[in-house]
Amino acid sequence: MANKPLVIAVAGGSSSGKTTVVNKIMDSLKDFPVVVIKHDDYYKDQSEMTVEARRAVNYDHPFALDNDLFLEQLKQLIAGNAIEKPTYDFVNFTRSAKTEMVEPAKIVILEGILVLEDPRIRNLVDVKIFVEADDDLRFIRRLKRDIEERGRSMDSVIGQYLGTVKPMFHEFVKPTKRYADIIIPNDYSHDVAVDFINAKLLSILK
Repeated sequence: MANKPLVIAVAGGSSSGKTTVVNKIMDSLKDFPVVVIKHDDYYKDQSEMTVEARRAVNYDHPFALDNDLFLEQLKQLIAGNAIEKPTYDFVNFTRSAKTEMVEPAKIVILEGILVLEDPRIRNLVDVKIFVEADDDLRFIRRLKRDIEERGRSMDSVIGQYLGTVKPMFHEFVKPTKRYADIIIPNDYSHDVAVDFINAKLLSILK
């Protein structure tokens, strides 16, 4: 397709710094129309379940995500069509009633812990990035984020991390690093790596 957008995927463990990397890429590509699609918004609708049952769901397993809808909407964006993207309510553990209209753009950035897990999605991605960070650092960042931004208790965050987040990272997330074109170490600073990525992306676009 002559006008096919450049599709970039940014994967990595929970709180590894994916959003920071995405924001730095967007700053570099501000002269181009960019849309960001967060894989998290495609968690399956669970409105018919009790809140207790929703809390027990393993959100770090690929089955928790509606990849069929994600794939279909990604194809629509690539074809130059607008989509009505779902959004997710992380406080109530279910899909929100609100949706977002997303217009097609020259650059489509996909972000999520498992965005490189499904081969159907990988096959549509031009540049695959994996952001890596120390497990302890990621846990501290996640604990702070979930308490401050998602209204979670410390005990619930710790329980979820030990019960599903950590084991699922090693079973499903970390193995997708093998598919990455670029791996960014994010324990301290990633500026040099992101600068190289941005230079490459600009060369592709021009």
